[in-house]
Amino acid sequence: MSFFSVSELTETEMLPGVRRRAVSLDKVMITFFEFEPHAIVPEHDHPHEQISVVIKGAMEFQLGEEKRVLKAGEGACIPPSVKHSARILDQPTRVYDSWSPPREDYR
Repeated sequence: MSFFSVSELTETEMLPGVRRRAVSLDKVMITFFEFEPHAIVPEHDHPHEQISVVIKGAMEFQLGEEKRVLKAGEGACIPPSVKHSARILDQPTRVYDSWSPPREDYR
């Protein structure tokens, strides 16, 4: 796939209030998340490197021992195997995540 439209990618409801679309190549992936207000992503970790950027809205993000509110234009770099979680604040929120290597469970 050389070109795509985010709105035409297959949408998956990952958790209550959390929808995901994804596109990938052999060694890189980007996911497009839409969160409803007050949605929760429970603490977890994975072997992938991840970079998250808030595009719209705001979320409280826990990365290891540090917690911050991330707003549009802000993000986090998540090394492999570091525990992290998110709590969406009072408005719909959009986040783009990049992954290396791609997550097979998100394809």
